[in-house]
Amino acid sequence: MTHALFEPITIRDLTVRNRIWVSPMCQYSVEQQDGVPTPWHLVHLGGFAKGGAGAVVVEATGVVPEGRISPQDLGLWNDEQRDAFRPIVDFIHSQGAAAGVQLAHAGRKASTYRSWSPTQGTVPASDGGWTAVAPSAVAFPGYDVPRELGVEDIRLVALGFAAAARRAIEAGFDLIEIHAAHGYLLHEFLSPLSNHRTDDFGGSLENRARALLDVVDAVRAEVGDGFPVVVRFSATDWTDGGLTLDEVVQVARWAAEHGADLADVSTGGNVASAPIPVGPGYQVPFAAAVKQGAGIGTIAVGMISDAFQAEQIVATGQADVVMVGREFLRDPSFALRAARELGVQVDYEPQQYHRATVTK
Repeated sequence: MTHALFEPITIRDLTVRNRIWVSPMCQYSVEQQDGVPTPWHLVHLGGFAKGGAGAVVVEATGVVPEGRISPQDLGLWNDEQRDAFRPIVDFIHSQGAAAGVQLAHAGRKASTYRSWSPTQGTVPASDGGWTAVAPSAVAFPGYDVPRELGVEDIRLVALGFAAAARRAIEAGFDLIEIHAAHGYLLHEFLSPLSNHRTDDFGGSLENRARALLDVVDAVRAEVGDGFPVVVRFSATDWTDGGLTLDEVVQVARWAAEHGADLADVSTGGNVASAPIPVGPGYQVPFAAAVKQGAGIGTIAVGMISDAFQAEQIVATGQADVVMVGREFLRDPSFALRAARELGVQVDYEPQQYHRATVTK
């Protein structure tokens, strides 16, 4: 028996073995605050590949030092980081999965303490922090006021994404996701709540989308025609006066015209007090709307934790891929469990673990 969730998907020159992928999930586990991945990242990410995921996407990875959410975030702004990623990517490949990396700039939500720190808010320079930057000098609640980016600064951001994309290819990654969601820099440009500019990067939707599209252009030019590029969007700010689904549909259409292959559709993150009606699959309708309205393939995310739920999303055409986060943390072999629950036979279950699957 076959199911849509376990059908391969081809994006440009890449074919991925199934459509249940690991969502990028920040670990805040860099030991020396230098952006270099550690054995934690190898074991964490490698477990998902061993567990049958189609693609494993590395957490938000800073394209420049000041683009990190916390001092403990990963980076890809230098060759030491690139080289440390290679054995991780090699292991993911050895298990038959594709390796992706989410390239990110945290904007005004940068230089913050990790979630389990006894201190929260902005990390001061005395504790390894830095001054955050943003489209406008408007603080995210509870954080310091960021520095407004100049036009030349915005150009350098795009170049930073391109340079990180080049290092990602050199490290062996198979796909790149550009982070334009969850209240980070490129989402901050898109939302009128955080973008108060009056130049070519503010005001109209076309202007607010310019920074993102410049990044897509720069990354596509760097990676060439055969390499998949994904963009993660927040489809709504969940707040009056904020970014809307209709606007994101239009921006996703423009991103596709500029060379993006898939839209990874999430929501929220730019407004601290936004009333979000969280529940199983609560963001899936946004992925379906972007797919229908923008003519781009989509990835659905958000509280997808059941094999039949994931199958239904893909089989009904609401999205082309599902990304799963929390359930993979609970069970790194969730993809293999989903195959068994759906009655799908796969040929990539580790033979070392075969005793756990026999019934006699």
